Amino acid sequence: MNKPMTNTIPRTQTSVLATNKVIRNTYALLSMTLLFSALTAGVSTALNLPHPGLLLTLGGYFGLLFATAKFRNSSLGLVFVFALTGFMGYTLGPLLNAYLSLPNGGQLVMTAMGATGAIFLGLSGYALTTRKDFSFMGGFLMAGILVAFLAGLGAVFFELPGLSLAVSSMFVLLMAGLILYETSNIIHGGETNYIMATVTLFVSIFNLFTSLLHLLGFLGGEE
Repeated sequence: MNKPMTNTIPRTQTSVLATNKVIRNTYALLSMTLLFSALTAGVSTALNLPHPGLLLTLGGYFGLLFATAKFRNSSLGLVFVFALTGFMGYTLGPLLNAYLSLPNGGQLVMTAMGATGAIFLGLSGYALTTRKDFSFMGGFLMAGILVAFLAGLGAVFFELPGLSLAVSSMFVLLMAGLILYETSNIIHGGETNYIMATVTLFVSIFNLFTSLLHLLGFLGGEE
């Protein structure tokens, strides 16, 4: 009669330990990739490097994302994580230069950075402390991100500033939801690979920052 209980307890303890390990590894790697991306963005900004262009940016992003996912269970996956986040940092440099050249650019960048940090810490902290299950958001987030991505491409190709602003607003909400979803996914064992968890959270933070920067620039009358 007691046998099932003795078998269940070790499995539960093992599951909790495994989850805690994924959380620790994810936030450690996320911290390192954020610093590395900030470094590459800083170099790109200081050297005033040109933007690689939409097609090369999308090709580099999705190519490195595919490689990261393919090698996520090996040490090579770590190499591609830093390649991906470093590349994204490089593409951020020209955008930062464009905003820093504005009269109020420095304040806009710092405000967007502070708001991004506050949103990420607040949402991830909420998910970690309450341990609520946000898995129900998965389908909505996937559909929403796809729609926003396609709308963003349309705004670029057809030069529609109003649509671009709407896309930025959508991405702020979607990335906030993705932070909640992925953190919950890690806690409840839905994501057991810390490399892919790091990539998801990094992309959320990156898109949240750039979207907030766009919105703040518009609200500040600088665009």
